[in-house]
Amino acid sequence: MELSSLMFPLLLVLLAVPLFLSARKQKRAVAEQQALLNSLEPGDRVMTTSGLYATVAEVREDDSTIDLEIADGVVTTWLRQAIREKVVADTETDAVVDDVDDDLADETADVEPVQQESKK
Repeated sequence: MELSSLMFPLLLVLLAVPLFLSARKQKRAVAEQQALLNSLEPGDRVMTTSGLYATVAEVREDDSTIDLEIADGVVTTWLRQAIREKVVADTETDAVVDDVDDDLADETADVEPVQQESKK
């Protein structure tokens, strides 16, 4: 009888612990997102939930909107909640890509074109 009397409380604990942990994780994610939205300043590079990369042009404190510059001189208004994350410019990666392109251009400049013989 002892084993069956412990099954119900054990089952409740096994179900309650994952629910508690997931609720805690979700609450932490919401707090992090809110901190991100509150820390946005003009000039920050961001990505929206739809995958658009833009630069923050203006942040309105009294409104729930934000102006994003998606190209030079093109400013659009978005809901603040549409911002997914800040994007950090990775200049090291850009430099590596540029170096590879320059090296390839140098190598191809030294190669002489091959003429094909005409078949008759």
